[in-house]
Amino acid sequence: MTRSIDEQGREGMTPRSLEECRLIDLPKITNNSGNLTFIETGRHLPFEYQRVFYIYDIPGGAWRGAHAHKKCHLFLIAIAGSFDVTLNDGRSAATFNLNRSHYGLYICPGIWEYLDNFSSGAVCLAFASEPYDESDYWRDYDQFLSDIGLGKE
Repeated sequence: MTRSIDEQGREGMTPRSLEECRLIDLPKITNNSGNLTFIETGRHLPFEYQRVFYIYDIPGGAWRGAHAHKKCHLFLIAIAGSFDVTLNDGRSAATFNLNRSHYGLYICPGIWEYLDNFSSGAVCLAFASEPYDESDYWRDYDQFLSDIGLGKE
């Protein structure tokens, strides 16, 4: 996300677009003893990852996310089970169902994300371009919209 100056001289963030987010197929090697999928740094993701985490044991009806990142890129994979990821750039939204371990969803910075509809036993594996930093998060949707220049005047 880049900084910009609006007509009133206020510094803000240049909005990102949902079009920058996409599903990415990963290599899948299949044989009689099972499947293998791998991710190599600099080859499969559009960023270098510095942190890997996973979300699991999600109670029925629970949700995750409901935030956006200022500079962190993410890549989410349903390692087990399935879940939905709704992305919102402040102008439009799209929902992706992740249910296979050989593809994942790339999420660029400046996109609001919301995960829900977790199946029983679902596991979400996440690759992040940055170490954890609370100051990188927007956790209030109205503040997110305001900071990217799409809030109410």
